[in-house]
Amino acid sequence: MTFRSKLLVAFAVTVLVAVGLDSFIVAETTRDHFEQLDSRRSSALVAQFRREFERRQEEVVRRTDRIVASGVLQRIALEADYAASLDEARTLAVAQALDFVELTDPDGSIISSAQWPARFGYKDEWVARMGNSGIQTAMLKREELPEEVALALVAVRAVSVGEKSILVAGGLKLDRDFLAALELPEGMRMLLYRNLQPAFSAQALTSASGPVADGERFKSLIERVKREQKELTGAVSVETFQATPLFGREKELLAVRLIGSSRAEMLSLTRFIRLLGLAVGAAGVLLGLALAWWATARITRPVHELAAAAGEVAAGNWNARVAIRSQDEIGELAAAFNQMTRQLTEQRERLVQSERVAAWRELARRLAHELKNPLFPLQITVENMRRARDQYPEQFDEVFCEGSATLLAELANLKTIINRFSDFSKMPPPQRQPTNLNEIVRGAMKLVDAQLDAQSVEPRLELDQALPSVEADPAQLHRALQNLVLNALDAMPSGGVLTVRTARANGSVLLEVADTGSGLTKEECERLFTPYYTTKQHGTGLGLAIVQSVVSDHGGRISVRSEPGRGATFRIELQNGTPSHR
Repeated sequence: MTFRSKLLVAFAVTVLVAVGLDSFIVAETTRDHFEQLDSRRSSALVAQFRREFERRQEEVVRRTDRIVASGVLQRIALEADYAASLDEARTLAVAQALDFVELTDPDGSIISSAQWPARFGYKDEWVARMGNSGIQTAMLKREELPEEVALALVAVRAVSVGEKSILVAGGLKLDRDFLAALELPEGMRMLLYRNLQPAFSAQALTSASGPVADGERFKSLIERVKREQKELTGAVSVETFQATPLFGREKELLAVRLIGSSRAEMLSLTRFIRLLGLAVGAAGVLLGLALAWWATARITRPVHELAAAAGEVAAGNWNARVAIRSQDEIGELAAAFNQMTRQLTEQRERLVQSERVAAWRELARRLAHELKNPLFPLQITVENMRRARDQYPEQFDEVFCEGSATLLAELANLKTIINRFSDFSKMPPPQRQPTNLNEIVRGAMKLVDAQLDAQSVEPRLELDQALPSVEADPAQLHRALQNLVLNALDAMPSGGVLTVRTARANGSVLLEVADTGSGLTKEECERLFTPYYTTKQHGTGLGLAIVQSVVSDHGGRISVRSEPGRGATFRIELQNGTPSHR
C-alpha cells in the first residue's frame, strides 16, 4: 500500500470513527434522557395510582360506615328470623352506590348478598376474619359472582345489638372504571391484570378502554411476577412495562399493575440519529477523502519527486535535482537533498581525481617494475659488446652474436609486457550470441591437459547437462575461464584438485572454478579484482581484472570465497537470456 493510500485510509477511518462515536454518544444520551423521562413519568403515574387507590379505599369505608349509621343493621340484628332481610343488602348497595354488599353473622354466614342473593346461608370466611381483625381500611378481595370472579376493594364493619352482632361488607370493583379515572401521559398506558384464576388468562388483563387485544404477549412478564412475587420490568413489542404485584390482606397475589411506556418515539429518534450519522459520516468521508487527496497529493508529489531523483542518483546521474516548491518541512527536505547531491558530486569529482592519480601512479609503478627486469640485461649486454669491441676486437664477433640474441629475447619480453597492458586498456565490447557454457568449459580444460598432468592436478567437471544457453561472447568467456583455470593451477604447484562446475539458480547460470591450493586471506579477497594487484611473485595483476571486466560487460557478477589453507572458489553468475547492453 502506498503512502498516499495509507493517508487516505487514515483520513477516512478518522472521519468514520469520529462520526460514529458522535452518533453513539448522541444516541446513548438520547436513550438516557428518554429513560429518565420515562422514570419520572412512571413515578408520577404510580403516585397517581396510589392516590386514586387510597381515594377508593376511603370512599368504600365512608359508604360502608353510612350503612352502619343508617340503623338498618341494628333492626336486622333484633329480628328473630333473617329470612325477611334477604333483599336488604341489594337495597343498601343501591342506596350507597356500592358494587358489593354482604350482611353476615360473626362466623361469616351470609344473611343477605347484593351481588349473589342465592348465597344465603353460605359462609364467607374472609368477611369473618376481616371483621375479627379490627382492620378499618378497605382491602383487596377476590369476589365470587354468579358468572365471573371480580376484583374488589372491600371494607368490613361490625354492628352489635345486645348480645347479637352483624357484619357488613361493602365494596367497589377494581376494573376499567378505576383505570379510566387516571390521567395518563402521552405515550404511556396502565393495565391491570386480575390474578383471580390459577392459569394465565388474557381476558383478565384490562385497560381503561376495556380488554387488551394483545393480552397474550404479556403472559411471560406476568407469570414471572407471579413466580417471583416482586416488581419486574420487561419489554413487550415497542413498550417497556413496569409490572408491580398487588397483594390482598393475607399476602395473596390478587392483581398485577402494569405501567407501560412506548419506546416508539425513542426508537424512531434513535433510528433518525443513526441515519443522520450515516449521512453525515458518508458526507464527511467524501469531504475527508477530497481533502485527503489534496493534502496527500501536496505531500506525496514532492516525495515521489525525491524518490525519482534518488533513483537517478543511484543510476549514476549525480547532477539530479528536485524543485523546491514550499518553505515547509518538505521544502527543507528538497533543499537538503539538492545540497547532498551537490556535495556528492564534488566528493565524487575529488574521488575520481584521486583515483585517477592513484591509478596512474600504480600504472607507472607497474610499468617501471615490469620494464626494469628486461632493461637491466639489455644494459649489461650493450656494455659487454662495447667493452669487447674496445678491449678484445678479435672476440667482438662472438660477443656480438651472443649479445644480439640476448637483446632480441629481452625486446620480445618487453613487447609481451606492452601487449598485455594494451589488451587490458582496449577490451572490446562482447559480441553476444547463444553460447553453451559447458562447451566453453570443455574447450578451456583441453588446453591445459598437459599442464594438469605435469603438476599432478586432478580435474573434475560437474556440468549441468540441462544447462540453458546464455547470450554471451564465447571468445571473451573462454579467455575469462582460462585465466581462472591458470590462476587455480598457479595456486597448486604441488598438485591438488581442480573442480569446474555449472548449474542453474533463480533464473541465472552459475560457473564455479574451485582449487585446493593455499587459499587467500580476507584482505586479499577484497583487493583481488583491483587492476595491477597480484599475490604472485611474477605477474602483472591484470588477469582477474580482465575476468571481472568480461563478467561485468555481460551483466553478470563474480565473487570469491576462500580461507588460508583451504583453497579458493571463484563464482560467476550470468543471467539466463539476453542481458541488457551496458
